[in-house]
Amino acid sequence: MNYNTEQSGNSGELKRSLKARHLNMIAMGGAIGTGIFLALGETIHEAGPGGALIAYGAIGIMVYFLITSLGEMATFMPVAGSFETYASKFVDPALGFALGWNYWYNWAITVAAEMVAGALIMKFWFPDVPAIIWSVLFLTLIVSLNLLSAKAYGESEYWFAGIKVFTVIVFIIIGTATILGIFGGEPVGFKNFIVKDAPFVGGAKSIFMIFLIAGFSFQGTELVGIAAGESEDPEKNIPKAINTIFWRIIIFYLGTIFVVGLLIPYTDASVQTSPFTMIFEKAGIAAAASLMNAVILTSVLSCGNSGMYASSRMLYAMAKEGKAPKWLGKINSRGVPVNALLLTTLVASACFLTGLYAESTVYVWLVAASGLAGFIAWLGIAICHYRFRKAYVAQGQDLNKLKYKAKLFPIGPIIAVALCIIVILGQGITYLQGEQIDWNGIIASYIGLPIFLGLFFGYKRKHNTKVIDIMEVDFNMDESKDEESA
Repeated sequence: MNYNTEQSGNSGELKRSLKARHLNMIAMGGAIGTGIFLALGETIHEAGPGGALIAYGAIGIMVYFLITSLGEMATFMPVAGSFETYASKFVDPALGFALGWNYWYNWAITVAAEMVAGALIMKFWFPDVPAIIWSVLFLTLIVSLNLLSAKAYGESEYWFAGIKVFTVIVFIIIGTATILGIFGGEPVGFKNFIVKDAPFVGGAKSIFMIFLIAGFSFQGTELVGIAAGESEDPEKNIPKAINTIFWRIIIFYLGTIFVVGLLIPYTDASVQTSPFTMIFEKAGIAAAASLMNAVILTSVLSCGNSGMYASSRMLYAMAKEGKAPKWLGKINSRGVPVNALLLTTLVASACFLTGLYAESTVYVWLVAASGLAGFIAWLGIAICHYRFRKAYVAQGQDLNKLKYKAKLFPIGPIIAVALCIIVILGQGITYLQGEQIDWNGIIASYIGLPIFLGLFFGYKRKHNTKVIDIMEVDFNMDESKDEESA
């Protein structure tokens, strides 16, 4: 397949400079973050190790179908707009518009949240230094890496993600050795796994609550679809990344939960202390807390780095399609959408300042809207793949010519759609419990939904778009249609 010159590497255009190892770490690093390093303790505390395994396993199945669906489309049509472009081509331009802006503000807000988190982590070593200094320093670092080139982003993310992956592998090895009594003491066995109400604390209700939380931990795996637009050999590298990364992530998450569940009673697990820190200390590793804080800081920088990349590429793609102002489609000589990057930085900075001065009000709503946006993006991916495959077959195309095929179609996208809807609708369930309803919590949980629907119906009304007939679906790679600028 001849990819369009928009992304072939010509001067002033996106350059296909991301190698296979970059794609592997981008997808893996996107899913391994504070969800595994910090939140896992609280997860096990709330649902028990068995409940956590079931919740994360179920979300893992959903992510498997989503990532293979995205892999099929991204291998066939590797573009920077990813599922925003697919939605516009395979479903309805209004859906593409809504998904694109939804995904952009998702990551722009996330970048701000990570800058706040990074400053909090630095207080462990430098408690007297103002938080804003660290946040500005980290934001400058992330913007600089992204301004250099896509390859600079990919290389930095390779090392950021590599540190996280190495830490998890070492943790599982040391944890297993501790379980077996290799580091001294008696073998632990399954006594902590089945203590008191474990392995299932709170029953089905707690598992459902953790199911909602687990979804956030896996957000970021879809980054491989965005990066496909700058992959040097997408037909080979994307399938390779999809095939290897998902199973590694599942093994890392489920393996970590299993090790933590065996070594730490669920009553002792909490969000206050990383289970990694607790187990490294149990194994006699000096300065375990300092070590894990450094790893968590790396995770925060990795997430912010990826967020800046993904949001700028999404803005660029929308500008090329006429769904964002044309000036956002400007590319410098290094293949970086500089205006899109600067706008994202500006918005992330505004959100960050909101976090400083309105932490308990506006900022809470922003972060909540961002969290829901990730699930909406996943829902969009599943819908896009269902329509893509239906149109591909209806137009007489040969499925055997697809370089990568998602398994279990149409069961996969249908399961993904169903589970995504459950997660989206279940966001505010905690605020409906008890005698009084927490309306502020309800609004914060669902604020992202009316934003998305407003974008969708607003564009649909303005441009009078309709769902594309499957016989009229366009499989052309060209993104730069002459549509009216948003």
